[in-house]
Amino acid sequence: MAEKLTYLCFFLLLLYRVKPQDDARPLLDEFSGGFSAAGNNMSLDGVAGVDNNGVLRVTDFSANSLGHGFYSNPIQFKNSSGEVMSFSTSFAFAIIPQPGIQGGDGMAFAISPVKGIPGGDSGSYIGLFNATNNGNSSNHILAVEFDTFNNVQYGEPDGNHIAIDINSISSTKSTPVMQFKGNDTNGIPLNLTSGQVIQAWIDYNSPTNQLDIRLSTDSAKPTSVLLSSKVNLSEILNESMYIGFSAATGLAASSHCILGWSFNVNGDAKSLNLAQLPKLQLPTTASTGTKKNRRGLIVGVSVSCALAVILLTASSFYVVRRKKMADVVEDWEHDIVPHRLPYEELNKATRGFKEKELIGSGGFGRVYKGILPNSGTQVAVKRISQHSKQGLQEFVSEVASIGRLRHRNLVQLVGWCRRQSDLLLVYDFMPNGSLDKYLFDEQPKTILSWEQRFRIIKGVASGLLYLHEEWEQVVVHRDIKAGNVLLDSEFNARLSDFGLAKLYEHGSNPSTTRVVGTLGYMAPELTRTSKPTTRSDVFAFGALLLEVVCGRRPINPTASSEELILLVDCVWENWTVGAVLDVVDPRMEGKFDEDEALLVLKLGLICSNYEAEARPTMRLVVRYLEGELALQEEVVVPNKRKGDGVGLTVEFEDYSQSIPTTSSVYDVYGRSAVGR
Repeated sequence: MAEKLTYLCFFLLLLYRVKPQDDARPLLDEFSGGFSAAGNNMSLDGVAGVDNNGVLRVTDFSANSLGHGFYSNPIQFKNSSGEVMSFSTSFAFAIIPQPGIQGGDGMAFAISPVKGIPGGDSGSYIGLFNATNNGNSSNHILAVEFDTFNNVQYGEPDGNHIAIDINSISSTKSTPVMQFKGNDTNGIPLNLTSGQVIQAWIDYNSPTNQLDIRLSTDSAKPTSVLLSSKVNLSEILNESMYIGFSAATGLAASSHCILGWSFNVNGDAKSLNLAQLPKLQLPTTASTGTKKNRRGLIVGVSVSCALAVILLTASSFYVVRRKKMADVVEDWEHDIVPHRLPYEELNKATRGFKEKELIGSGGFGRVYKGILPNSGTQVAVKRISQHSKQGLQEFVSEVASIGRLRHRNLVQLVGWCRRQSDLLLVYDFMPNGSLDKYLFDEQPKTILSWEQRFRIIKGVASGLLYLHEEWEQVVVHRDIKAGNVLLDSEFNARLSDFGLAKLYEHGSNPSTTRVVGTLGYMAPELTRTSKPTTRSDVFAFGALLLEVVCGRRPINPTASSEELILLVDCVWENWTVGAVLDVVDPRMEGKFDEDEALLVLKLGLICSNYEAEARPTMRLVVRYLEGELALQEEVVVPNKRKGDGVGLTVEFEDYSQSIPTTSSVYDVYGRSAVGR
């Protein structure tokens, strides 16, 4: 009878329906020797899969992809009193970067109310969150991330750190990666993307709310803790939760592998013997494939010379036939990040660049909607015209520099391709198109609510702050306008079109360049200095603020003599007579937050100051929009306008006569930037 009772208790423990005892054996140790016998006990999605030798490969080398590997059964984390129980886990992992390219973006051990974390996004979100739910307390997600890319917008210390995430990718605590051996308290730097097998231990002590994380390349659990934090999980974890792994890639990719795993509640997880785990098998690369082909050819020649002749003839015919589709890769191209995509893949994604897939065209070329065949990702493919002024040097410069920008409010450059004279850029596809069609079209598909407009404004401001101050170089966009703000499926703003952007080092002065841009957005000082600066971007952002609130273009060249040509003059005159809210887009039918609208109009006027130094920085603008700072009640903006010296901006003639415009300014979807 006693034996039957013991067996029943153990069976219930495996089903996680009763509270485990302190001396219970590990709840989950069936993967301590690999995942080959996982059967239906692992739930996989995205690009995740189990190799033949039992390695769980959460992601492969696919760019902008994600994968999840979760234990199929839920784990009971709270006892009958509703208290979170202690738990412990250990797992062995390896992160293998794409050959010759810095890896990204990282992986995480996660505890989630649902397996698979639907809605998780690739890139910096590591498959855990997305731009809409990031930071929401309703997520109920605890994650320990192993991050291999430095996303400065989230306050990350570097591109090689571990961190604790609670409902947000913005970590509560993080530290650079080091390891301690045995009782040693001297940390040794450890590179997460070295490709070597690393064992991690994560232990949560419920009575003290202490979460400890250790790392080592050995089988023995170190005494010293790498990262420790007080975390009260009572409001984070539900009674029943799922455990597993999430990983994601961005423009650069890594293969994130789990070789073994153990987990326990109210007891220590089993440490893994690394020598007994499956061996990593690197994915076959083009070079290894070529070597195999050569060995096969040698064998074939030794068997039959006739077969070799046939193979050579067939190969020659194949090469000639495919020559037009071949990608010629030069040495310098191996050093360019982001991901280089095969021409054949883009040709297939756009169905041979068919007219049906065309979503825009202009002086830079044509833009097609496509679906990448390997990942199923929707993209926008810009095929640069051979007659475009953008040559190979500018193309390479844009890909190599701008392609490394990573922010939730910037349109991501997914990849690129060069085939003979064809230059192609591949971007994230934004299903809701550009902001201008919702503001200026007579009959837009939908009228943007105030909440949507205010969120769009804050999103663009956040993206500009990243460009100006938070990236490794200063990026001056030079063409900020509604047509270059794209909207994702949730109407979140993504700033696009970096074809005119200029980069320079922090603390240095920008060089003189030709004046380009769009009428109504170009700062007056550009006519004198020809030097684009962050302040000239702020001027354009001021025009954007006004047009989002008013639903009007910054310039109306067809206005009658009784009407004001410049939107900023219209807003200023209404401000001076105390009727500034009269300029708010009437299509919202008065349904807007007056305080927020007043704030945005004030900022629009201040950013439109004729004097560059009088304009605020984007950091100040973001703080105003987030409510961290209050704007002064009165807006007094001196001006050097022709004539009476009163007003806010220069006359329209100052733009149309003094500033040469470019006919090759187009947003990512190819529409003209001038005269729309």
